[in-house]
Amino acid sequence: MLAAACADALGVAYEPEQRGPADGRPRMLGGGYGPYAPGEYSDDTQMAVVVAEVAADGWDLRTEEALDRIAAGFVVDWFGGGATDVGTQTRSLLSRAAGTGGGAARLREIGAELHAVSGRTAGNGSLMRTAPVALAFRGDADAIVDAARAVSALTHHDPVAGDACALWCLAIDHAIGTGELDVRVGLSRVDGGGYWAARIAEAEAEPPSAFASSSGWVVGALQAAWSAIVRGDGLRGGIEAAVNGGGDTDTVAAIAGALLGAAYGASAVPAEWRSVVHGWPGLDASGLTTLALRCARRD
Repeated sequence: MLAAACADALGVAYEPEQRGPADGRPRMLGGGYGPYAPGEYSDDTQMAVVVAEVAADGWDLRTEEALDRIAAGFVVDWFGGGATDVGTQTRSLLSRAAGTGGGAARLREIGAELHAVSGRTAGNGSLMRTAPVALAFRGDADAIVDAARAVSALTHHDPVAGDACALWCLAIDHAIGTGELDVRVGLSRVDGGGYWAARIAEAEAEPPSAFASSSGWVVGALQAAWSAIVRGDGLRGGIEAAVNGGGDTDTVAAIAGALLGAAYGASAVPAEWRSVVHGWPGLDASGLTTLALRCARRD
């Protein structure tokens, strides 16, 4: 949670240009679409906080009751008052849900309607917020997959988005338990046809910038994040590589940061990032860490 938030805040300054800094040294400058204060994280982390708070309160994220609470958190609490910027696909869905109570069934219904019209509901907006699912069900791969898909489907009808979330959450769970970075650990649960294995291989063969133009798509975002991780030197290097790759810089960095944080831990997050990171609904580094621990210790 902490590494993802810091990565998100690092990337916001470069998102409008869809490219990293010219000198290759991203900084906590703020600005962006918010505009954000230096160290302020964006919708990537804000939406993850909504999911994390429901899990931390002891709700099983696979149940309709928990999903209703997440949906209400998205529609009423966040979109209705806390959102600083909102992705195109998510805005379209939540704006239609506003004033309807924001239940999970209603969000899924709207998502299905949008998919029927456009056929394009596999944006990166569910992957960017997925890390709390891994914390809530650590060590239980079946539950992680089911919850990741269920939480993704609240706003992203396309099952490709749910599969991406499941893959990333299983990798986060593996990293927490072993310290290893391996996004292939979940392939047997989502990849009967070999689609994701091929996409991961592409990511390892190309730099993050190769996926910049497609990083608004969940597949391109995952590829950009994994490419940055395998090319970066440790937590900081991986996050900086994600920002330097361009495209949706804050989101790709947040996705990469969640997995890197799981492997390296909070102590690896640079102190100059931890000292300034903050955002809705009033959380700083300490607050984010406490929330993450509450998710992981819900039993």
